[in-house]
Amino acid sequence: MPDILWPIKWLIELILSAFHAVFTATFQFLVPGAKDQSSWGLTWVLSIVCLVLVVRTALIPIFVRQIKSQRNMMLVQPELAKLQKKYKGKTDRESREKFAQEQMALYKRTGSNPLSSCLPMLVQMPIFFSLFSVLKTASGTPPKAGVAFMDINLAQSFHDSVFLGAPLKESLSTADGNVSVYVLGITMIVAMTASQFITQKQIMAKNQNAATQTSQYMQTQKIMLYAFPLIFMVSGIAFPLGLMFYWLTSNFWTMGQQYFVIRRMPTPGSKAFEERQTRLAKKGKVAEVIEELESEAETIDIVRENSQRAQPVSKKRNKKR
Repeated sequence: MPDILWPIKWLIELILSAFHAVFTATFQFLVPGAKDQSSWGLTWVLSIVCLVLVVRTALIPIFVRQIKSQRNMMLVQPELAKLQKKYKGKTDRESREKFAQEQMALYKRTGSNPLSSCLPMLVQMPIFFSLFSVLKTASGTPPKAGVAFMDINLAQSFHDSVFLGAPLKESLSTADGNVSVYVLGITMIVAMTASQFITQKQIMAKNQNAATQTSQYMQTQKIMLYAFPLIFMVSGIAFPLGLMFYWLTSNFWTMGQQYFVIRRMPTPGSKAFEERQTRLAKKGKVAEVIEELESEAETIDIVRENSQRAQPVSKKRNKKR
């Protein structure tokens, strides 16, 4: 079967090999007497970290779109609650179909998407699995070249690379008694789990308005709060350390990015929004506070107006109007 991930692998190998060449040359210049710099684990760790920075920078437009959709999801919760109340207790097929149709129409009119919070992760999954495939090929015995830029020399370099005493090709499931692999692997799993939990907790504690607290959207957020850290804990056992550096760096990026958004662009009516207004007022930016409040009020009105279902008007009534 054709390798559908081939283009992504090609791009990943290009970025990795370019950064690896830069870091190897840098270390050879700084430490000319050192041996086997090309197999240093640090060069590969830094190359993987820089790969994350490139990927996440390219995904910023998608993240901005996600934020807008999430805001609309929160603002439309009162209208969604009315719709759920309208069809509460109606279990017949026709009612379920009408509820689904009206719900999708509401999402479409308001530009909201219940899966918006998962969009960046869904986009990253092919990249993640492509990197896993590239590193797995280089970690084999014997190591094999990749699809393009990961030649046999680079593959051998990654195969031999060691970081803090732990081979980057190893995982917790293949550590075979190597204490360094256990220590580094468990530390990264704990860090990944904690960063994901903190990121999700920030959204729930500070960036939710009162109308969202009891909504179905909030229930989904609560499930994600505990589901994603559990996924990290289970899947982290099987992934090689090199791949876990990608995941950990991506989590830290998400945590910092979310902190910036909550602080600078909070959801209207949320605790973070009130804190931002207080900070601006203390700095004497009263005009900016008023402008933001008017802008947010206008946004809420637009979303709610768009969410109202247009009622048919008779010709006689329309002429009277």
